[in-house]
Amino acid sequence: MNKKNLSKLREEIDRLDRGIVDLLNARGRISSGIGEIKKSSKQPIYSSDRESFVYRTIGKNNSGPLKNESLRAIYREIMSACLALEHPLIVAYLGPEFTFTHQASLKKFGSSVSYLSCDSITDVFGEVEKGNADYGVVPIENSIEGAVSHTMDMFVNSPLLICAESYMRIKHSFLSKASGLKSIKKIYSKPEVFGQCRKWLEKSMPWARLRDAASTVKAAEIASHSGSSACIASVLAAGKYGLKVLASDIEDAPDNMTRFLVIGKNMGKVSHEDKTSIMFSVKDRPGVLHDMLTSFKKRGINLTKIESRPSKMKAWKYYFFLDMEGHCEDGKLKNALHELGRKCDFVKILGSYPKA
Repeated sequence: MNKKNLSKLREEIDRLDRGIVDLLNARGRISSGIGEIKKSSKQPIYSSDRESFVYRTIGKNNSGPLKNESLRAIYREIMSACLALEHPLIVAYLGPEFTFTHQASLKKFGSSVSYLSCDSITDVFGEVEKGNADYGVVPIENSIEGAVSHTMDMFVNSPLLICAESYMRIKHSFLSKASGLKSIKKIYSKPEVFGQCRKWLEKSMPWARLRDAASTVKAAEIASHSGSSACIASVLAAGKYGLKVLASDIEDAPDNMTRFLVIGKNMGKVSHEDKTSIMFSVKDRPGVLHDMLTSFKKRGINLTKIESRPSKMKAWKYYFFLDMEGHCEDGKLKNALHELGRKCDFVKILGSYPKA
């Protein structure tokens, strides 16, 4: 390709870019109008069902060469900017900055909204309940370590609902100011992270003492103060605290995924590719759980997850958490939940939302 052809192609890109900017601003003006309508009718600004529809539509309309994943990333920022025009959105997350929950929040809402770092999952729920944040992002389960019990317990008394979910591939790095592994005596991280990297730790660092930290970023901060300390955290934390990456991708399973929930005061409308989460409690008797689940089986409703948690109010009393396919307003699922309600001591719909 000669310089003349290169110049012509770049001129064509410049022309397209001017058109793209005009179209993006036109989209922004329409979004501002939508925001006014939502505000006057007291509708939630963020619509997970609409977001899901946009992503599905761009995937169907994509003829390449850009991959669907690339277009999703681009549209995430477009929608983030338009949301900010509709309303100055605030999203609370389990912090501090650069934790995996912070990264999951950015992946879901983009960089144009405002973020509020919280010290605990309880604080995330509290900030949204008090209205200091519009939405919150919390972890709910990891593919290796299982459910995040603190998040599940918060739903028992909280009025908040699940309005979206997101999955993120978790990659752990071994970070330190030391130049090698042999000089490291202490390793800091969250207990769950140690569990996700158990095999690597046993093989590579059997002499080191493991020390719990409130977050992976806090672990990185502690490790930055001593040349004989290290941490397990993300690469982003290494940049923040001036640490060296001594080992990458040290998690035991290559498909280490964490599921995150977006919580708010409203659930999503039907998107036709939905999931519903509920919790319920029953009186202890033989076969009771089987009886509860038949409400879904006989209607062909697919249950994707079941967990139990102690009620903390009475010995051997449990809450059961269920995830299932479908929206709670779907006729079949609506009838199943109504039947379940007649059998149980307590039933609570935690939310219906598009499947990630």
